[in-house]
Amino acid sequence: MFSFISTFLVAVALAMDAFSVSMTKGFTQKDLTKSQILYYGLFFGGFQAFMPIIGYFCGNVIASVVTSLAPIIGFILLVAIGLNMIRESLGSDGEKLNDYFSFKEVTLLAIATSIDAFAVGITIALVNDPILISAAIIGIVAFAFSIIGIHIGKRIGNYVGDKFEIVGGVILILIGIKILMGF
Repeated sequence: MFSFISTFLVAVALAMDAFSVSMTKGFTQKDLTKSQILYYGLFFGGFQAFMPIIGYFCGNVIASVVTSLAPIIGFILLVAIGLNMIRESLGSDGEKLNDYFSFKEVTLLAIATSIDAFAVGITIALVNDPILISAAIIGIVAFAFSIIGIHIGKRIGNYVGDKFEIVGGVILILIGIKILMGF
């Protein structure tokens, strides 16, 4: 039997990585426009909604392969982006590559933070919950958490200053390690 509360709690748990990454981008990208912030929300929410649907329909055949590789893929993507942020913030030329909006980076971050939603889709299939309702709840929660995270990050970044980008890179690396370790 479908439980909105259970699905909502799963959605909140899945959205935590997207929230953390969005907060990091909020304090490292100072001049994000409203439309760019909306793109972050749409990408994070969209991937969080789409991955359970894929997991739901792939079932157990692909599940064991993807589920075992998911933490490694997420770890590699987040560590690479985090190390790049740290390298750029320590650069002597003063030009920050992460200060601009990049669809490629948003896509990679959205994939990295939504891979665990694939396994949730398999679980949804096993408990016979309605996938479209579940995916919609997961996507909406991730969308909202991403937008909120960016706004919180912008406030933190304005208060702390430019070198906070190092902290942002470290946070992405720690999220990658968390994903790899399965916490």
